[in-house]
Amino acid sequence: MIIILTVIGNILVILSVFTHKPLRIVQNFFIVSLAVADLTVAILVLPLNVAYSILGRWVFGIHVCKMWLTSDVMCCTASILNLCAIALDRFWAITDPINYAQKRTLKRVLLMIAGVWILSLIISSPPLIGWNDWPEPDVFEKESICKLTERQGYVIYSSLGSFFIPLFIMTIVYVQIFIATRRRLRERAQASKISAILSKNPVKSSNKNQNQDRESVSSETNHNETEHAVNKSKDKRARKAKKKRKSENENNEKSIYLKPVLVREDSFTDNADCSSGSQRKNSLNPCTSDKDVIPNTTSTSVKSESPQSKIVSCKPPPPPEIIPKKPGVVYQFIEEKQRISLSKERRAARTLGIIMGVFVVCWLPFFLMYVINPFCSSCCPSGRLINFITWLGYINSALNPIIYTIFNLDFRRAFKKLLGMRP
Repeated sequence: MIIILTVIGNILVILSVFTHKPLRIVQNFFIVSLAVADLTVAILVLPLNVAYSILGRWVFGIHVCKMWLTSDVMCCTASILNLCAIALDRFWAITDPINYAQKRTLKRVLLMIAGVWILSLIISSPPLIGWNDWPEPDVFEKESICKLTERQGYVIYSSLGSFFIPLFIMTIVYVQIFIATRRRLRERAQASKISAILSKNPVKSSNKNQNQDRESVSSETNHNETEHAVNKSKDKRARKAKKKRKSENENNEKSIYLKPVLVREDSFTDNADCSSGSQRKNSLNPCTSDKDVIPNTTSTSVKSESPQSKIVSCKPPPPPEIIPKKPGVVYQFIEEKQRISLSKERRAARTLGIIMGVFVVCWLPFFLMYVINPFCSSCCPSGRLINFITWLGYINSALNPIIYTIFNLDFRRAFKKLLGMRP
């Protein structure tokens, strides 16, 4: 049953990546490599192990025994190293997303996958060239036991390369990924709260700006009145001087020197209500003017209906009505994307814990037994215990496609499509 599940599950993973367009991305080739490793375990290793367990003895000869044990070590090592490569790929993608997105090319990924398989071959092949304690072919009998070599040097070498070093790397990497994911979750949650608060209270900030504008209008108006009062006294002195020099031109035009008033553009509108005490043909407006702007040293002649100049008053326009903005379609879209992203990252953090937990539970007992037995002559575990611990490691090959795909919506859709089910 385990063999069937392992074969079907990993074949579905491989077909899904190559047939379902959303899954045809570079990083998923690591998943394909993992599926191939687990598939070879199910095809090359597990059937012979089942036969060996049922018969209770090895009946296939020394050469098949050597190839079977070498395939066992190589395929299981490749499966574990592929898990390590996936962990490193996710770590680089999270900690350095911009640079790694450019470096994560098909060539780079294929080189990493090739490195995984070459390293697996290097770890598993030494017994074939003499680093073993297997009996000679002419001594090997049908009743002999086919088991992994117990040469202490090779046991340490292979266990470090196949399990303990990858376990150390995966632990460090997944802890860093978990910390980075949690930090991003907190940052995004805070950003969502701030945006929600700002979207609910847009009027407060608008009222503050409105009050500032009113204060500036009042200040400018007072400044205008002061300027006109000064100009009024200057006008009186100018008219008296002209009366003394030219009494016959008493009713002529009187020159009024006006100093332009600096006006804030955002404090007034183009329709400001400016008026004088009497109507003029060309009225002077310190707020707006339909004519050219009067420079500082320019004098303007104005016809006055009365001997006294009138103070020009400017009434500021009413402040614009503040209408609170409601969240638009764009805001709702961004909010929804943030919510989905937070959900995905929470799911990813939970998946990391499951991956590490399953990996350790499946393989740690086997490698502890594998390392302890050669150094403990009095340790004699029963055949049933050895079988159980060995098959516990094999079960990891059946669980990998489930773990790496059950939390991925695209893989689930691809599986349903391949199995002829409704998406």
